[in-house]
Amino acid sequence: MKILQIFNKVPYPPKDGGSIAVTALAEGFAKAGNKVNILCLNTKKHYANIKKIKHHLPENISLHAVDINTDIKLTALIKNLLFSKKPYIAERFMSPDFEKNLENTLKKEKFDIIQIEGLYMMPYIKTIKKHTDAAISFRAHNIEHEIWQLNLKKEKNPVKKTYLKILVKRLKKFETSFLDKYDCIIPITERDGKIFRKLGNKKPVHVSPAGIDTKKYNTKQQDFSEIKLFHLGSLDWTPNIEGLLWFLKNVWTKLSETYPDLTFTLAGRNISEKFKKHLSTYKNVIFKGETDDAIKFMNEHNTMPVPLFSGSGMRIKIIEGMACGNVIISTPKGAEGIHAENGKEILIAETPDDFVKQINTIISNRKKAKQISDAAKHFVSVNFDNFAISESLLNFYRRNIIKK
Repeated sequence: MKILQIFNKVPYPPKDGGSIAVTALAEGFAKAGNKVNILCLNTKKHYANIKKIKHHLPENISLHAVDINTDIKLTALIKNLLFSKKPYIAERFMSPDFEKNLENTLKKEKFDIIQIEGLYMMPYIKTIKKHTDAAISFRAHNIEHEIWQLNLKKEKNPVKKTYLKILVKRLKKFETSFLDKYDCIIPITERDGKIFRKLGNKKPVHVSPAGIDTKKYNTKQQDFSEIKLFHLGSLDWTPNIEGLLWFLKNVWTKLSETYPDLTFTLAGRNISEKFKKHLSTYKNVIFKGETDDAIKFMNEHNTMPVPLFSGSGMRIKIIEGMACGNVIISTPKGAEGIHAENGKEILIAETPDDFVKQINTIISNRKKAKQISDAAKHFVSVNFDNFAISESLLNFYRRNIIKK
C-alpha cells in the first residue's frame, strides 16, 4: 500500500509525543512493506534541517516539508477575534503553500490511505477529497477543545478567561465540524473514542495507541542502588508546567527535607527564563536543558513522577519510561489510556501525600522498585510494540475503508 501522512510539524527527530506517535506508525507501516510519504509543515518554532533528516530516514519512508511561521501575532489574533469564526490556534496552520504542495503530491502519486495527523490538519480534507479518491483516516491525537476547556477553568485573569471562553466555543465547533467527513477515525485511547461517538461520530473507529520500537530501549535491569527522580518533556506545554509547579511546591519540598541527598533532574525544550529561574529556587532540582538522546537520559535515571492533571490522549513518555525500566509514579490523568495495573506495572498518586508515600516506597523498598521496573518493561513489550500496533491498524484499514 501507499500511505500519505500529513502533520503540522516535522516529526523527525521524534522528540515530543505527537512526533513519536507519527513516526512510530510511519515506521511500523514501512517495516510491513508499505510505502510511506510524510508531508508536513516546517514551523519556525520547531524548525528542522530537512536535507539532514532525509539522509537518515528509514527505508520506505520519504518526507517533504513546507515552511510556515505559526508564531502568535497580536494583530492577527485581534483580526481573527473580530472578523473570523475559526479558532486562531487552528488558523495559524492554514497555509496556501502547503495546500499547493498537497495538491501537487496528490496529482503526482496515487495513495491508498491519506492519514491526517491531528485536528489542525483537518481543514486540508477539502483539498484531499478534490484531488484523490483515496480512503481518508483522521488520527485524533487529542480532544483539542477539552484541553482548552481545562485551561479555561484554571485561568484567573479575567481578560484571558474571556478570550478562552470564545476560543473553546470556536474550537469545539471547529472540531465537531469535521465529524464523519473522513472514512474512519483513529483515536489514541478508548476514552477519546467514546467522546467522539458522543459528539456524533458515526464512522468506523479503531483505537490505536502510540507504540514504540521496544528494541531501542533498555534491555538490562534498571539500577536502583540510588534513586534518581526525573522529568522529561516539553517545558512550554501548559499541562507540564502546571504539573511541575504543583509537584515542586507540594511534593518536592517535603521530599527534600526527608531525603536531603535526593535529586530531581529535568530535561526538555523551550523553557522560559521565568520557569528556569523558579526551578533554581528549589534544593537539588537540576535542569539539563534539551536532551539529544531521550533514551540515554531515561536510562541514567530510574524514577519518573508524572504530576499531570489536564490534557487528552496518551502520555507516550510514560510508555518510553516503562520500556527503560523506570518506575512511573503518575496521576490517574497522566496514566490515562495505558491501562497499567497500580502497584504492579505503575504507581498511581493523586494528592501530595500520595506522591510522597509512593516515592517513599521506592526509596525504602528497592526490591519492590525492581519488581515494578521489570513488570513495566514486560507490559510495554506486550501491549505497545509498534509493529503489532501498526499491523493491527493496517488490517483495520484493509477490512473497513480501503477502496478496491
